[in-house]
Order: sequence, then structure tokens, then C-alpha cells
Amino acid sequence: MSSHVAPDDRVTSGLDRRTELKEFLRSRRARLRPEDVGLPSYGRRRVPGLRREELAQLAGVSYAYYARLEQGYGETMSAEVLDAIARALRLNEEEREHLVRLAQPERQSETRATPPPQRLRTSVQHLLDTLGVPAYVVDRRLNILGWNRLATAVFGDWGLLSPEERNAARLAFLSSEARKRFVDPDGTALRITRALRMNAGKSPRDPHFSSLIQELSQKSEEFRRQWARHEVSCGTVGETVRMRHPLVGEFDLVREPMALPGGAPMRLVTYHAEPGSRSEEALRVLASWEVEPLG
Repeated sequence: MSSHVAPDDRVTSGLDRRTELKEFLRSRRARLRPEDVGLPSYGRRRVPGLRREELAQLAGVSYAYYARLEQGYGETMSAEVLDAIARALRLNEEEREHLVRLAQPERQSETRATPPPQRLRTSVQHLLDTLGVPAYVVDRRLNILGWNRLATAVFGDWGLLSPEERNAARLAFLSSEARKRFVDPDGTALRITRALRMNAGKSPRDPHFSSLIQELSQKSEEFRRQWARHEVSCGTVGETVRMRHPLVGEFDLVREPMALPGGAPMRLVTYHAEPGSRSEEALRVLASWEVEPLG
């Protein structure tokens, strides 16, 4: 199988980094209550969560200083101040990195406005073909660049789709056929939304991200709801995903994503079943069926 690239010529000017920063900080404040951080709760609150002045107090900075950050201006702030704010907001490591990228993008190495289309090395496709488990490769835009035959049996035949359609986010929100393969399609879509926001934060000037986000926002109410949560994550290692297939019914696969070294960022994603389980037998049946189609 040759490599696959999903081009998208509908580009805009990229994400508004300052708006992203403001909304991210506000969403993180909204999930904390005063009692969660040892502060007294007083007065009627028009919006949920901590007030700006409470967050500034926790971080040990002035209200005006924090307010400037929440207005989208973090370029002059020190790493120590950003760390203090991250601790006050109880950000995890991925969220802290996302905050720094939005506040001070000049510190990041990924500054190209429009990275060139990514292509799969022939050797990586050969690796996919030799793996005995479902596997595929995605780029930072979540385009599916390559896959093996067992992935086709489990997830559907991506080769029948146009290159533009071969995008994990588009499939998760816009393809009813793709969603049917997951017992919990909403949970899968949320995981993909978190990864999309994290990757977009790494390349906020890439207009392909804003084009994709705009398209999904226009076509999917679920995406709009999940995107508004401002959650970021590159995914949980060893996460169990429950699949559904018309031939073998429901079965569990363990998802293992890993970065591919060399060149532009790509991730190899593999799925395996627990040895000796019914799910392993289901995979074995699908492998045989895929090689020798029914009928």
C-alpha cells in the first residue's frame, strides 16, 4: 500500500492565539471552586469557579498582572510566573505545556505558519504491513497517512475514502459509519478533540487547523460542545477501547500511540488484544476474514 496524504486547500489565517489563551484560562478557572483550593466562598457568583482576584492570590501575583495574561498578553511573563499560575489552576503537565505555548509561542520551535504536507516513508508503510495488529499513522493534523490490512478490517476501509475524508477528527464527528465501529463513539470523539486542540496549540499559525475546526464547528453540534471544554491531551497510553463489528460483535482493544522519530511529527497507533482473551480470538477471526473475504 502506498502512503496517503489528506490535503486541504481551504485555508484561513490560523487560530487566534490570544483568544485561545483567554478562553483556556477562563475554562480552567471555571472548574475550580474556592473550597477546592482552601479559600472561603462568599458573595454571589455570576459565573462558576474562581474569580480572577482569587486565582491571582493563589498564584502570588497581582490582580492586574494576571488579568493581563487572561487578556491574551503573556509574552513578557517569566517562566516562574507561568508555572505559579499553572500550579494555582492545578494544571496537569499537558495543560501546563499548552498554557506556555499559547502565552509565549516564540519559545516554541514549531513556528512555521504552514508546515508542508507530510508523507509516509516507505519503510514505515512496510512496518505497518508486517505488524500483526491493527495499526495506522497520523500526522499532527490527524490525517491518516497509512494503515495496514487489519486496521481496515477493524475500522473500515479508509482506501475507499477521499484523501480529505481520511482524517480522524472528520471521521469521529462526521461519519456515521466510522462511529458505528466504536461502542462509545462520544468518548472516542472527545479523545480526538483533546488531541486536536493540543496539536493546534503547537502550531497556532497553521491555517489548516483553523479550517478543520471551522468545518467541524459548522457541521457538528457535538464537536462545538466538546471544543468549548478546552481540554487538551495527547491520549492515554494503554487505554482500552471497546469496538463493535458486524462479524464478531463487541471486543476490547488496547490502544498504544507512540511518536515516530525523524522528520515532521507523526504518531504510530497500534491496537492489540489481551492474550488468551475473547477479544484476541475476535481479532484472529477478523484477520482471516480480511484476507479471505466472505462470499
